[in-house]
Amino acid sequence: AGDVLLLSGPIGDHGVAVLSQREGLAFDTAIVSDSAALHGLVAAMLAAVPEGAVRTLRDPTRGGLAATLNEIARQSAVGLLLDEAAIPVRPQVAAACELLGLDPLNIANEGKLVAIVAPAAADAVLAAMRAHPLGMDAARLGVVQADPHRFVQMTTRLGGRRVVDWPTGEPLPR
Repeated sequence: AGDVLLLSGPIGDHGVAVLSQREGLAFDTAIVSDSAALHGLVAAMLAAVPEGAVRTLRDPTRGGLAATLNEIARQSAVGLLLDEAAIPVRPQVAAACELLGLDPLNIANEGKLVAIVAPAAADAVLAAMRAHPLGMDAARLGVVQADPHRFVQMTTRLGGRRVVDWPTGEPLPR
């Protein structure tokens, strides 16, 4: 509890790009996959802080950010509390998701990572991420909290709170 949740950049780019190509959907603006090798970003993050400060690294592919965070919560026996306003989503991806009735939290990503870091190291890791080309839009999403139910919750833009549940239905392509 108290650890900080970081994300390397905007979510949903890859899944919406693939979906638009598969389904022949045309948007007024280009939506491009975020597919990228993240080893350089990870190396920069690890070099910025003492060993052990980066607790968890995960890629939010199938099931998107929602599935990844629920997996972390379940496997680590903790809860996660997110701030909806802090979650980066490109405007064109948000618009496409709204048009298609999809939640950006459930959309596949191929070039993003989720990190959970010690509170004292969060600023240094975030700065290292933002200094790297693949993490320049990195964001602090929330915190780890003690929760025997292992819920992922989100404070909404309106100040309420909702559960971020596991995705349902057919997952979007990787």
